[in-house]
Amino acid sequence: MLAFPGEIRAPKALLQAAESIDGKSSWGHKSAQTCSNLEAMSLPASPNTLNDPEALMDDPSTEVGIVAFDFDGTLTVRDSFMAFLRWGVSPGRYRLGLIRLIPAALSYLHHRNRGRLKAAAVREFLSGLSREALEDRAKAFAQTQAVRLLRPDALRAWRYWRGRRAQLVIVTASPEQIVAPFARGLGADLLIATELEFDLNDRLTGALGSNNCRAQEKVVRLRAAFGADVRLTAAYGDTSGDTEMLKIANYAGYREFKERP
Repeated sequence: MLAFPGEIRAPKALLQAAESIDGKSSWGHKSAQTCSNLEAMSLPASPNTLNDPEALMDDPSTEVGIVAFDFDGTLTVRDSFMAFLRWGVSPGRYRLGLIRLIPAALSYLHHRNRGRLKAAAVREFLSGLSREALEDRAKAFAQTQAVRLLRPDALRAWRYWRGRRAQLVIVTASPEQIVAPFARGLGADLLIATELEFDLNDRLTGALGSNNCRAQEKVVRLRAAFGADVRLTAAYGDTSGDTEMLKIANYAGYREFKERP
């Protein structure tokens, strides 16, 4: 879990990527900025202020609370972890890695444990990599691929809630180090993600350092961060792995974002 207190500045390339996507930058700071196209969002209509974002606009004293976004498929158009693995190696090495993962994929058909499958991919492509090298690689990935990954309508929703002074949290099954540069660039208050295991020399062991952050684990991690009675003002997701998180939100946005870069 990573918290991003205070002002956050993203690399210039990320700023340019966001500008290319949406015509203006939301990257590199956390000042309030109103969404320019509310009609593109499916916002709830309710007399209850907690369920009515429009009502929050009229009451500057209202504490909006926590808004959680899934990352892969919600803020992005595809799985960021697999995109990162493919981006970081040659096409031939990526194909060879996928072939070597066939036994793990076949085992998954029996155990249905996505965490075990993810750990196998980490072992195949990243095992032995230092923490510093992984973070540098992840930063370069975000700088070059953000414009191809981030959904314009999801960015507008993010900007809308930031304009309402919500506490913005990304909750994702992807590895923490891969998503962290995107979270910093977006000005997230908190990143909750799957952790990777490092050895005493600060190198990846090829195992996960936490439970895979999907399904009920997302709620477990949110409760660990915000308390057992946490209630989200809004949550957005796109798969069955987000269902439990959506259930603890006053407004649940399921597969709401459709736009592609």
